[in-house]
Amino acid sequence: MQGDLPVTLRITLLDPPADARWAVQLGRDALLAPVSSTEGRVVFDVPIVFGPNARGVLQLRGAAVQGPPTARFVYINSGRRAGDMWSTWDRRAKVPLSAIETEALLKAEGPVVLAVSIHGTARDGGPACASVPLLEGGWTLHAGTG
Repeated sequence: MQGDLPVTLRITLLDPPADARWAVQLGRDALLAPVSSTEGRVVFDVPIVFGPNARGVLQLRGAAVQGPPTARFVYINSGRRAGDMWSTWDRRAKVPLSAIETEALLKAEGPVVLAVSIHGTARDGGPACASVPLLEGGWTLHAGTG
């Protein structure tokens, strides 16, 4: 593999609370809004790259990628953390990237989309928070699509 492979993480929140605002956390305090939102789902397309770091080690990188190289994740913020200062909610869900099969990325060509779904609602009826389980078998790779 030469250079970086552009990857879109398509994260879908299923059945989120209707009164919550959502955003992906970029770095420490920037936000990425959803690409679509309906009554039953919120969808984010998060741009990242897969490629060698400064030491030549292959890894997922980008403004939305958080955590150490061995335990990468993306934060999905809700309520005040998503920019709604009047919200009673102040949460973020941690979507793990560790289950992404990097071997498949090494073979991929063209635009790559990695798709995953999570529950948008926590057990208490509020927005999803803390570490969330991946649904429907986890991350699915779609190469050559946008």
